[in-house]
Amino acid sequence: MARGAEKMTVDWRAVGRRIREIRGLDVSQMQFALELGVSQGQLSRYEKGRSEIGAEVLMRLSRLSGRTIEWLLTGRDKL
Repeated sequence: MARGAEKMTVDWRAVGRRIREIRGLDVSQMQFALELGVSQGQLSRYEKGRSEIGAEVLMRLSRLSGRTIEWLLTGRDKL
């Protein structure tokens, strides 16, 4: 492992909670799924932490929300 690198695992359920937070209460899963370019069923799996999220969808989520990909995956922004 590279110097300074640490092995990280992704808690997909926590990622799903952050996606749900981004979507907010006033936007339906269907509407948000359309914005992301995924099906409503796939968005549901993401929000429940049942499916890993690919790089393209992470980039779209980051752009839509103004949050970093690191925040989406870890809940923390780089310091």
